[in-house]
Amino acid sequence: MNGAELIKKLGARLEGLRGRLTPDAGMDKITWFRAGGEAEVLFQPQDEEDLAQFLRAVPEEIPVTVVGIGSNLLVRDGGLKGFVVRLSAKGFGQAEVISPTRIKAGAAIPDKRLAAAALEAGIGGFHFYHGIPGGLGGALRMNAGANGVETHERVVEVRALDRKGDLNVLTNEDMGYDYRKSSAPADLIFTSAVMEGYAEDKKAIRAAMDAVQHHRETVQPIREKTGGSTFKNPEGTSAWKEIDKAGGRGLMIGGAQMSPMHCNFMINTGTATGYDLEFLGETVRARVLENSGIHLQWEIRRIGAFKPGHAIDPFLGQLL
Repeated sequence: MNGAELIKKLGARLEGLRGRLTPDAGMDKITWFRAGGEAEVLFQPQDEEDLAQFLRAVPEEIPVTVVGIGSNLLVRDGGLKGFVVRLSAKGFGQAEVISPTRIKAGAAIPDKRLAAAALEAGIGGFHFYHGIPGGLGGALRMNAGANGVETHERVVEVRALDRKGDLNVLTNEDMGYDYRKSSAPADLIFTSAVMEGYAEDKKAIRAAMDAVQHHRETVQPIREKTGGSTFKNPEGTSAWKEIDKAGGRGLMIGGAQMSPMHCNFMINTGTATGYDLEFLGETVRARVLENSGIHLQWEIRRIGAFKPGHAIDPFLGQLL
Protein backbone atom coordinates (compact mmCIF):
# COMPACT_ATOMS: atom_id res chain seq x y z
CA MET A 1 0.00 0.00 0.00
CA ASN A 2 1.31 3.44 -0.88
CA GLY A 3 0.58 6.65 0.99
CA ALA A 4 -2.30 7.78 -1.20
CA GLU A 5 -3.99 4.39 -0.79
CA LEU A 6 -3.63 4.56 3.00
CA ILE A 7 -5.22 8.01 3.09
CA LYS A 8 -8.04 6.80 0.84
CA LYS A 9 -8.56 3.69 2.98
CA LEU A 10 -9.14 5.78 6.10
CA GLY A 11 -11.29 8.22 4.16
CA ALA A 12 -13.83 9.94 6.40
CA ARG A 13 -11.80 9.16 9.52
CA LEU A 14 -9.29 11.82 8.49
CA GLU A 15 -11.85 14.48 7.60
CA GLY A 16 -11.61 17.61 9.69
CA LEU A 17 -7.88 17.38 10.28
CA ARG A 18 -6.26 20.79 9.87
CA GLY A 19 -2.70 19.59 9.56
CA ARG A 20 -0.87 18.48 6.41
CA LEU A 21 -0.92 14.89 5.12
CA THR A 22 1.88 14.08 2.65
CA PRO A 23 1.91 10.64 1.02
CA ASP A 24 5.22 8.92 0.22
CA ALA A 25 7.31 11.60 1.94
CA GLY A 26 11.07 11.34 1.54
CA MET A 27 12.65 11.18 4.98
CA ASP A 28 15.99 12.18 3.47
CA LYS A 29 14.57 15.71 3.30
CA ILE A 30 13.90 15.70 7.05
CA THR A 31 16.87 13.96 8.65
CA TRP A 32 20.12 15.84 9.13
CA PHE A 33 21.93 12.84 7.63
CA ARG A 34 20.02 13.52 4.40
CA ALA A 35 19.52 9.79 3.87
CA GLY A 36 16.82 7.17 4.28
CA GLY A 37 13.62 5.84 2.72
CA GLU A 38 10.07 7.18 2.54
CA ALA A 39 7.31 7.55 5.09
CA GLU A 40 4.08 6.02 3.82
CA VAL A 41 2.29 9.17 5.03
CA LEU A 42 3.79 12.16 6.86
CA PHE A 43 1.38 14.10 9.09
CA GLN A 44 2.18 17.54 10.46
CA PRO A 45 -0.54 18.51 12.96
CA GLN A 46 -1.49 22.13 13.34
CA ASP A 47 -1.76 22.04 17.14
CA GLU A 48 -2.31 19.72 20.09
CA GLU A 49 -6.05 19.30 19.48
CA ASP A 50 -5.42 18.49 15.80
CA LEU A 51 -2.92 15.84 16.88
CA ALA A 52 -5.39 14.39 19.38
CA GLN A 53 -8.07 14.18 16.67
CA PHE A 54 -5.61 12.41 14.37
CA LEU A 55 -4.66 9.85 17.02
CA ARG A 56 -8.30 9.13 17.77
CA ALA A 57 -8.98 8.68 14.04
CA VAL A 58 -6.18 6.26 13.14
CA PRO A 59 -6.85 2.62 14.12
CA GLU A 60 -4.28 1.29 16.58
CA GLU A 61 -3.18 -1.48 14.21
CA ILE A 62 -1.76 1.16 11.84
CA PRO A 63 1.75 2.19 12.93
CA VAL A 64 2.32 5.78 14.07
CA THR A 65 5.96 6.89 14.40
CA VAL A 66 6.97 10.24 15.87
CA VAL A 67 10.03 12.16 14.73
CA GLY A 68 11.44 15.50 15.83
CA ILE A 69 13.52 17.88 13.77
CA GLY A 70 15.55 14.94 12.45
CA SER A 71 18.92 15.72 14.02
CA ASN A 72 19.48 12.49 15.95
CA LEU A 73 17.72 10.16 13.54
CA LEU A 74 18.74 7.49 11.06
CA VAL A 75 15.95 6.24 8.77
CA ARG A 76 16.56 2.91 7.08
CA ASP A 77 16.24 2.71 3.30
CA GLY A 78 13.13 0.52 3.36
CA GLY A 79 11.18 3.40 4.86
CA LEU A 80 8.35 3.53 7.37
CA LYS A 81 4.90 1.95 7.20
CA GLY A 82 1.81 3.79 8.36
CA PHE A 83 2.03 7.39 9.54
CA VAL A 84 5.01 9.46 10.59
CA VAL A 85 4.09 12.42 12.81
CA ARG A 86 6.29 15.49 12.79
CA LEU A 87 5.18 18.39 14.98
CA SER A 88 4.99 21.71 13.16
CA ALA A 89 7.11 24.65 14.24
CA LYS A 90 4.06 26.94 14.07
CA GLY A 91 1.95 24.82 16.39
CA PHE A 92 4.59 23.37 18.69
CA GLY A 93 7.66 25.57 18.38
CA GLN A 94 6.94 28.49 20.70
CA ALA A 95 8.42 29.47 24.08
CA GLU A 96 6.54 31.46 26.72
CA VAL A 97 8.05 32.84 29.91
CA ILE A 98 5.46 32.05 32.61
CA SER A 99 7.40 33.13 35.72
CA PRO A 100 10.76 34.73 36.56
CA THR A 101 12.38 31.27 36.38
CA ARG A 102 10.03 29.15 34.27
CA ILE A 103 9.45 28.71 30.54
CA LYS A 104 6.68 26.76 28.83
CA ALA A 105 8.01 25.50 25.50
CA GLY A 106 6.58 23.45 22.65
CA ALA A 107 8.18 20.12 21.85
CA ALA A 108 9.18 21.24 18.35
CA ILE A 109 11.25 24.21 19.49
CA PRO A 110 14.93 23.78 18.57
CA ASP A 111 17.11 23.49 21.66
CA LYS A 112 19.13 26.49 20.50
CA ARG A 113 15.99 28.65 20.39
CA LEU A 114 15.03 27.56 23.90
CA ALA A 115 18.46 28.67 25.11
CA ALA A 116 17.96 32.03 23.37
CA ALA A 117 14.53 32.50 24.98
CA ALA A 118 16.03 31.83 28.41
CA LEU A 119 18.82 34.32 27.74
CA GLU A 120 16.30 37.00 26.76
CA ALA A 121 14.35 36.37 30.00
CA GLY A 122 17.46 36.31 32.21
CA ILE A 123 16.88 32.68 33.20
CA GLY A 124 20.04 30.67 33.80
CA GLY A 125 20.60 26.94 33.45
CA PHE A 126 19.64 26.60 29.77
CA HIS A 127 22.98 27.55 28.16
CA PHE A 128 23.83 23.91 27.43
CA TYR A 129 20.96 23.70 24.94
CA HIS A 130 22.84 26.22 22.79
CA GLY A 131 25.15 23.38 21.80
CA ILE A 132 22.65 20.55 21.26
CA PRO A 133 21.58 20.09 17.63
CA GLY A 134 18.04 18.92 18.28
CA GLY A 135 14.54 19.81 19.43
CA LEU A 136 12.95 19.80 22.87
CA GLY A 137 10.82 16.71 22.21
CA GLY A 138 13.90 14.61 21.58
CA ALA A 139 15.68 16.18 24.53
CA LEU A 140 12.78 15.23 26.80
CA ARG A 141 12.73 11.66 25.50
CA MET A 142 16.48 11.00 25.73
CA ASN A 143 17.45 13.29 28.62
CA ALA A 144 19.78 15.23 26.33
CA GLY A 145 22.69 16.92 28.00
CA ALA A 146 25.95 18.73 27.41
CA ASN A 147 28.57 20.67 29.32
CA GLY A 148 27.72 18.94 32.58
CA VAL A 149 23.96 19.67 32.53
CA GLU A 150 21.09 17.35 31.57
CA THR A 151 17.46 17.94 30.62
CA HIS A 152 16.11 16.26 33.77
CA GLU A 153 17.57 19.13 35.81
CA ARG A 154 15.26 21.60 34.08
CA VAL A 155 11.98 19.65 33.69
CA VAL A 156 8.98 20.52 35.89
CA GLU A 157 6.21 18.80 33.92
CA VAL A 158 5.56 17.47 30.43
CA ARG A 159 2.34 17.40 28.40
CA ALA A 160 1.88 14.39 26.14
CA LEU A 161 -0.79 12.60 24.13
CA ASP A 162 -1.05 8.81 24.16
CA ARG A 163 -1.94 6.59 21.20
CA LYS A 164 -5.65 7.04 21.93
CA GLY A 165 -5.35 10.84 21.83
CA ASP A 166 -5.78 11.27 25.57
CA LEU A 167 -3.83 13.96 27.41
CA ASN A 168 -1.22 12.97 30.00
CA VAL A 169 0.66 15.37 32.28
CA LEU A 170 3.88 13.89 33.66
CA THR A 171 5.99 15.17 36.53
CA ASN A 172 9.77 15.03 36.48
CA GLU A 173 9.57 11.84 38.53
CA ASP A 174 7.04 10.33 36.12
CA MET A 175 9.55 10.75 33.28
CA GLY A 176 11.90 8.25 34.94
CA TYR A 177 15.11 9.85 33.79
CA ASP A 178 18.47 8.12 33.55
CA TYR A 179 21.57 8.68 31.43
CA ARG A 180 20.38 9.50 27.91
CA LYS A 181 16.96 7.97 28.39
CA SER A 182 13.52 8.29 29.92
CA SER A 183 11.23 5.47 31.02
CA ALA A 184 8.09 7.39 30.00
CA PRO A 185 5.82 5.14 27.87
CA ALA A 186 7.13 4.86 24.31
CA ASP A 187 3.74 5.65 22.75
CA LEU A 188 3.52 9.11 24.33
CA ILE A 189 3.95 12.08 22.01
CA PHE A 190 5.35 15.00 23.96
CA THR A 191 3.71 18.29 22.98
CA SER A 192 5.15 20.80 25.47
CA ALA A 193 6.95 21.12 28.78
CA VAL A 194 7.35 23.52 31.65
CA MET A 195 11.05 24.02 32.33
CA GLU A 196 12.68 25.77 35.29
CA GLY A 197 16.02 27.52 35.66
CA TYR A 198 17.17 30.29 37.97
CA ALA A 199 17.64 34.03 37.82
CA GLU A 200 21.00 34.95 36.34
CA ASP A 201 22.71 37.98 34.84
CA LYS A 202 22.33 38.02 31.05
CA LYS A 203 26.03 38.69 30.53
CA ALA A 204 26.89 35.54 32.48
CA ILE A 205 24.38 33.51 30.45
CA ARG A 206 25.75 34.90 27.20
CA ALA A 207 29.30 34.06 28.24
CA ALA A 208 28.29 30.48 29.04
CA MET A 209 26.53 30.14 25.66
CA ASP A 210 29.57 31.53 23.85
CA ALA A 211 31.78 29.00 25.62
CA VAL A 212 29.46 26.19 24.50
CA GLN A 213 29.56 27.45 20.91
CA HIS A 214 33.33 27.80 20.91
CA HIS A 215 33.73 24.25 22.20
CA ARG A 216 31.43 22.87 19.47
CA GLU A 217 33.19 24.75 16.68
CA THR A 218 36.57 23.59 17.95
CA VAL A 219 35.97 19.86 18.38
CA GLN A 220 32.80 18.88 16.46
CA PRO A 221 32.03 18.65 12.70
CA ILE A 222 29.03 20.98 12.98
CA ARG A 223 28.97 21.91 9.30
CA GLU A 224 28.68 18.33 8.07
CA LYS A 225 25.61 16.14 7.49
CA THR A 226 25.69 14.45 10.88
CA GLY A 227 23.41 13.17 13.60
CA GLY A 228 25.47 14.38 16.54
CA SER A 229 26.95 11.90 18.99
CA THR A 230 26.59 8.42 17.54
CA PHE A 231 27.08 6.33 20.69
CA LYS A 232 26.47 6.84 24.38
CA ASN A 233 29.50 7.18 26.61
CA PRO A 234 30.21 3.88 28.39
CA GLU A 235 30.71 3.98 32.14
CA GLY A 236 34.20 5.13 33.03
CA THR A 237 35.29 6.19 29.56
CA SER A 238 34.26 8.14 26.45
CA ALA A 239 32.87 6.62 23.29
CA TRP A 240 35.26 8.58 21.08
CA LYS A 241 38.30 7.29 23.01
CA GLU A 242 37.25 3.68 22.52
CA ILE A 243 36.47 4.27 18.83
CA ASP A 244 39.86 5.93 18.36
CA LYS A 245 41.71 3.07 20.08
CA ALA A 246 39.89 0.58 17.84
CA GLY A 247 40.98 2.41 14.67
CA GLY A 248 37.62 3.98 13.93
CA ARG A 249 38.68 7.58 13.41
CA GLY A 250 38.06 8.49 9.77
CA LEU A 251 36.76 4.97 8.96
CA MET A 252 34.63 5.07 5.82
CA ILE A 253 32.02 2.73 4.33
CA GLY A 254 30.35 3.89 1.12
CA GLY A 255 29.50 7.55 1.63
CA ALA A 256 29.48 7.28 5.44
CA GLN A 257 32.46 8.20 7.60
CA MET A 258 33.38 8.47 11.27
CA SER A 259 34.53 12.07 11.48
CA PRO A 260 38.30 12.57 11.54
CA MET A 261 37.63 15.60 13.77
CA HIS A 262 35.49 13.83 16.39
CA CYS A 263 35.24 10.10 15.84
CA ASN A 264 31.98 9.68 17.77
CA PHE A 265 30.31 11.73 15.04
CA MET A 266 29.16 9.87 11.95
CA ILE A 267 28.82 11.94 8.78
CA ASN A 268 27.31 11.63 5.32
CA THR A 269 30.08 12.77 2.99
CA GLY A 270 27.52 13.25 0.22
CA THR A 271 26.35 9.88 -1.11
CA ALA A 272 25.68 7.81 2.02
CA THR A 273 22.57 5.66 2.24
CA GLY A 274 20.88 4.64 5.45
CA TYR A 275 22.54 1.24 4.93
CA ASP A 276 26.01 2.81 4.68
CA LEU A 277 25.52 4.75 7.89
CA GLU A 278 24.17 1.89 9.97
CA PHE A 279 26.71 -0.60 8.60
CA LEU A 280 29.49 1.80 9.52
CA GLY A 281 28.04 2.20 13.02
CA GLU A 282 27.81 -1.54 13.57
CA THR A 283 31.32 -2.01 12.19
CA VAL A 284 32.61 0.47 14.76
CA ARG A 285 30.68 -1.28 17.54
CA ALA A 286 32.17 -4.62 16.48
CA ARG A 287 35.71 -3.22 16.44
CA VAL A 288 35.34 -1.62 19.87
CA LEU A 289 33.88 -4.84 21.28
CA GLU A 290 36.82 -6.82 19.89
CA ASN A 291 39.40 -4.27 21.04
CA SER A 292 38.18 -3.42 24.54
CA GLY A 293 35.21 -5.66 25.32
CA ILE A 294 32.88 -2.64 25.53
CA HIS A 295 29.37 -2.84 24.08
CA LEU A 296 28.82 0.65 22.68
CA GLN A 297 25.14 1.62 22.70
CA TRP A 298 23.60 3.72 19.96
CA GLU A 299 22.61 7.25 20.89
CA ILE A 300 21.25 7.90 17.41
CA ARG A 301 17.71 6.62 16.99
CA ARG A 302 17.35 4.17 14.09
CA ILE A 303 13.88 3.51 12.67
CA GLY A 304 12.20 1.95 9.65
CA ALA A 305 12.69 -1.22 7.64
CA PHE A 306 15.81 -2.54 5.96
CA LYS A 307 15.63 -3.03 2.22
CA PRO A 308 15.31 -6.74 1.37
CA GLY A 309 18.72 -8.36 1.49
CA HIS A 310 20.26 -5.39 3.33
CA ALA A 311 19.59 -6.23 6.98
CA ILE A 312 22.40 -5.39 9.41
CA ASP A 313 22.95 -7.46 12.54
CA PRO A 314 24.02 -5.71 15.77
CA PHE A 315 27.81 -5.84 16.14
CA LEU A 316 27.76 -7.48 12.67
CA GLY A 317 26.47 -10.67 14.24
CA GLN A 318 29.37 -11.22 16.62
CA LEU A 319 28.59 -13.68 19.42
CA LEU A 320 27.97 -11.66 22.58
